[in-house]
Amino acid sequence: MKRHDIPRTARSPWTWIPTLYFAEGIPYVAVMTLSVIMYKRLGISNTDIALYTGWLYLPWVIKPLWSPFVDIISTKRRWVTVMQQLIGVAFALIALTLPTALFFRLTLAVFWLVAFTSATHDIAADGYYMLALDEHEQSFYVGIRSTFYRIASVAGQGLLVIIAGCIETYTGNIPLAWETVFLVLSALFLGFSLYHSFVLPKVEDKAPDDRSKRSDETKREFGKVFSTFFRKKNVGIALLFMLLYRFPEAQLVKLINPFLLDSTEAGGLGLSTAEVGIVYGTVGIIGLTLGGIIGGLAAAAKGLRYWLRPMAWSMSLTCLTFVYLSYAASPSLAMINACVFVEQFGYGFGFTAYMLYLIHFSEGEFSTAHYSLCTGFMALGMMLPGMAAGWIQEMIGYRHFFIWTMICCVATIGVTYLVKVNPEFGIKHK
Repeated sequence: MKRHDIPRTARSPWTWIPTLYFAEGIPYVAVMTLSVIMYKRLGISNTDIALYTGWLYLPWVIKPLWSPFVDIISTKRRWVTVMQQLIGVAFALIALTLPTALFFRLTLAVFWLVAFTSATHDIAADGYYMLALDEHEQSFYVGIRSTFYRIASVAGQGLLVIIAGCIETYTGNIPLAWETVFLVLSALFLGFSLYHSFVLPKVEDKAPDDRSKRSDETKREFGKVFSTFFRKKNVGIALLFMLLYRFPEAQLVKLINPFLLDSTEAGGLGLSTAEVGIVYGTVGIIGLTLGGIIGGLAAAAKGLRYWLRPMAWSMSLTCLTFVYLSYAASPSLAMINACVFVEQFGYGFGFTAYMLYLIHFSEGEFSTAHYSLCTGFMALGMMLPGMAAGWIQEMIGYRHFFIWTMICCVATIGVTYLVKVNPEFGIKHK
């Protein structure tokens, strides 16, 4: 169905865009961050945490393989509400399985369900956004959707972790604290599903003939999307860039929270759960967001080619903050906050170049589908190094692990000398 054929609705996008993108952000945070902190507090080793939570990236890696079918089976509106229901049920299952002896295996299985439904929800929500709004509205609300996705990150990595920490302190019962957090998330997502079933405008007409026609078109184009992607010029170098640019950060991000939580005897900083919620989930997210905003402004002024290597250096040099923290004698909470802010700011600034390169490489026929494939390789680049990070850290300790991530920055900087970028790409022209 073409965009101009979709019936208009009087319902304001403000009634559903903030809640839809808040709902898109929370499950990702739960899978990638809350799971790590929870398992660390429940006594799981760094090796197991990094290895098994690393596998949870897989649904985002393979997401492009089933994204076309979200378009041809039912409507995106229904996909959104059903996925939110499933996420709500899955969060409740995590809470119910935490008190059991097999909690690690059972919760991991449910987290994988959350990851799969979250990736599917991303496909449906982004597709619905493009269907329900015209081009002008899409541009106008893009900042709003990004803002509420970031708010979800702060709420998930900050507020919820602080709540869990307060319950831990008050009751002394760590499993109870995380049961409470996931029951709250369950209720929130069941509420989202109910709310969106009323407020999301019905903008799709999925008659059987229309679905059959769309299915035939999808089958014809599915193979063409992949073949044209892998025939792009310099595709090998592009894939190398996608997989290696975040090589040090992919390992670092898996061990930041364990490092903050581990006792000083184990080489960590010995922070409480609530303090981690403030340091990494609030101050860190603010640094990450500001870095991304300033990176975007810089790229708009001078272009991707100008900033590509400086942004790679930004991602690399800021890792030194964790080398410092691992050697510092009893650093103050203010110093820890400052170091995490600097590292996350540098990461946010440097990550701008990565995202712009994905857009640059996706230009041409099937640009949207090719961008989706690029994000799959992006997730793979985070998944594989992250899975080994815990084992490396336990073999060599936190200090040498952070030095190792600095050595890995050679890959980040090196790949920027291989890729070729149009000098005008990213520059905002008057």
